[in-house]
Amino acid sequence: MSDDVYSHGHHPSVTNTHASRTVEDSAAYLVGHLSPGMDVLDVGCGPGSITAGFAALVAPGTVTGIDRSADVVAKASAAHAHLQNAVFATGNIYDLDFPDEKFDVVHAHQVLQHLTDPVAALREMRRVVRPGGVVAVRDADFHAMAWFPSSPALTEWMELYQRIARGNNAEPDGGRHLLSWVQDAGFTETEVSTSSWIYATDEARRLHAESWAERVLHSGFAEQTLERGHADREDLERLAEGWRTWGTAPDGVFLIPSVEVLARA
Repeated sequence: MSDDVYSHGHHPSVTNTHASRTVEDSAAYLVGHLSPGMDVLDVGCGPGSITAGFAALVAPGTVTGIDRSADVVAKASAAHAHLQNAVFATGNIYDLDFPDEKFDVVHAHQVLQHLTDPVAALREMRRVVRPGGVVAVRDADFHAMAWFPSSPALTEWMELYQRIARGNNAEPDGGRHLLSWVQDAGFTETEVSTSSWIYATDEARRLHAESWAERVLHSGFAEQTLERGHADREDLERLAEGWRTWGTAPDGVFLIPSVEVLARA
């Protein structure tokens, strides 16, 4: 399980996008359950921008961000070195290096969809939460994404992404499975909600399109596509151009819905 393959990889086109995420746009469902003095674990923290937001909300409590990529952890540590109550470390979601009942809140954002065994990960997250604490998880659902105007290139991109993710024994439509996974992990008290990211302004369209054009060409997605023979470099160039074309549409809309679950330990 520690050999899980991350479909996106850690190319700057991926991590730069992740670094723009905030508590407000990615974890608003959890904010009402945070208070000063709490101890929080952020699993799969990436560049740490959400982790840093938690640190501000729970101070003088502590926030620990873990990620399996040492390079990403190093960048998160450097970017947020000014925070007195946040630390970053490498870690394995299936084998968390913490004692039982260590944290008030354990959070994972857009993580479970990439795992071969999300239920095992949730059980481990539950182990380190104090009685009455909260495990909070949020995942997008790729097949529920929608865009306008229609684009054969984006349709082909979606099919390719599904092949890559499922080839990694992961579930790209994780959002719709989230409640089931949480229940299978033994949680009985849950609160389910949904929220979305939408790209529908000139700047938002441009940034989203350019991010995915770069991912299609250079990220782990590109490497896995080429290694497995799902497409060639010319195909990827065509898909990248399709993304950039969509990004110039003055009436373009791209919707990414996520399901989020609060589960009481």
